[in-house]
Amino acid sequence: MPLTAEMRRSIDQIRDYLFGGGYPDPVSNAEQLSFLFFFFLLETIDDENRRRAEVLKEPYGGIFDGEWTLRSAETSAREGGRIATVLRTAERTIPRDRFRWTVWAREMSGQALVDFVGDQVFPFFAEIGAAGAHDFMRSARLGIHDPTVLTQVVRLVDGLGLADADSDTKGDLFEHVLRQIKQAGELGQFRTPRHIIRRIVEMVDPTIGETIYDPAAGTAGFLVAAYNHIRLGRSSPETIVEVEVEGKTQRRGLGDLLTAEDLDVLRNKTFYGNDVDPKMVRLATMNLRLRGLDNVRILQRNVLTSVLDEASKEELGLPPEGYDLVLANPPFSGRVDKKRIVDSVRVGTTSSTELLFLKYLLDSLRDGGRAAVVVPEGVLFGSSSAHLELRRQLVESNQIDAVLSLPSGVFQPYSGVKTSVLFFRKGGATRRVLFLHVDEDGYEFDANHDTPNEDDDLPRLAMAYAQREASLSRWEAREPDADWNEKWWFADAAALRDNSYNLTASRYRPLGSSEAEHQDFLELLDDVIVRELELVKVMETLRDMVREYKP
Repeated sequence: MPLTAEMRRSIDQIRDYLFGGGYPDPVSNAEQLSFLFFFFLLETIDDENRRRAEVLKEPYGGIFDGEWTLRSAETSAREGGRIATVLRTAERTIPRDRFRWTVWAREMSGQALVDFVGDQVFPFFAEIGAAGAHDFMRSARLGIHDPTVLTQVVRLVDGLGLADADSDTKGDLFEHVLRQIKQAGELGQFRTPRHIIRRIVEMVDPTIGETIYDPAAGTAGFLVAAYNHIRLGRSSPETIVEVEVEGKTQRRGLGDLLTAEDLDVLRNKTFYGNDVDPKMVRLATMNLRLRGLDNVRILQRNVLTSVLDEASKEELGLPPEGYDLVLANPPFSGRVDKKRIVDSVRVGTTSSTELLFLKYLLDSLRDGGRAAVVVPEGVLFGSSSAHLELRRQLVESNQIDAVLSLPSGVFQPYSGVKTSVLFFRKGGATRRVLFLHVDEDGYEFDANHDTPNEDDDLPRLAMAYAQREASLSRWEAREPDADWNEKWWFADAAALRDNSYNLTASRYRPLGSSEAEHQDFLELLDDVIVRELELVKVMETLRDMVREYKP
């Protein structure tokens, strides 16, 4: 069952109800809704597992079997449904069966519901969460304390029809909730548009057996997209369907050609991630669980200020030699206290998170490993010693395959910053770079950047990337004086060295006679804005250095 417009409206109704009821924080609201989804879905998962065990004639101990010891003797001793009646007695235990969504969510309301969910339901499911790969409900608390608001939200969630939805639909619903998070974090992190993520993943083409890592996972968008891409590649034609998401058509596959061994690898030995924000860790874990990836561990960790030794990596089941593929949108514009930065990620005296993360990503790859990383444009041309050194390392000691230049406004409503995507491999040396220039990405460049249109350069540019050898042959066979009408072009390593390893696409764009006289005004404005922002960063760094060494 695909995600319907009615289901989207229901999610929006819940969001609006929470906002109007005095809960305006979209991140906290998404987190609270994720908990309610989890409480609802775990019952359906338990029922499915029980039916499977019956078919296979295997014993099954369900999560709702047995007794639960009440966490408080006075909990929920108010009027309510059948559960509240039990709680008014002197008994210290109740059947765990009472924690089924279809029992408490449909029979309780008002203050009794608030008390029972806060004092009993959260501890019950926290106990279950502690048994998973990541204890994502540690310290989780009910954040909706208004009896009327919680009652209505529970009723609205119950009415979504999730029991009949497949994992993709549940995931799409959850993604629709996450779209409402429209604020950046302290380090400059924000949600990457899903259509950009899907295109990046399509271009790097992850496969079974590769370890895939996002060190700033956020809500796990890159990891989910990689999982969906792998499933699509292992689906028979008759199981591939087209669904509409965010106004665009997507192809989805059931992954019916995946073997039991493949599934074990995907669920236990493929996906890895970190995030510094505990709320993001919870949301990422929920997003993955809705896809059936229960055993993927998202660590709460700041990779710029902490190091895992070999023993810790082994204990956590992390690949000791590094990852095959890194997909990331590291935080932009943030800064870290210089005293906390670990030596392994230091680049000169910089404390800019985007530069430190890029150094960390390089070190996280195994030899020959690949990366696709979103970076602010200033990383590609900045003139500080840290900028120059990082770009020199990328060109001289690694292989840059391509730079995908994205238009300003792609990351609205979070930021209007100009960005690009670096595609590179660890080791070797760069011979030439394919530059891909995006003017249109399929959505209007308005305040929210979520209105679809037909103008989209990404499919053709992704094809040029996939067919790089053919693209290079065509590029080398061009007439040097003829106009070049494609939105992609190449530059060799010698040209990069001559330009201080500048990696901005516009620097190497072949211009015809008319284009040379009339460069696109929007591109000129983008360049000015980016360079001004970079100058501000340089001045801030200089100020910090003066403060640090001032007697």
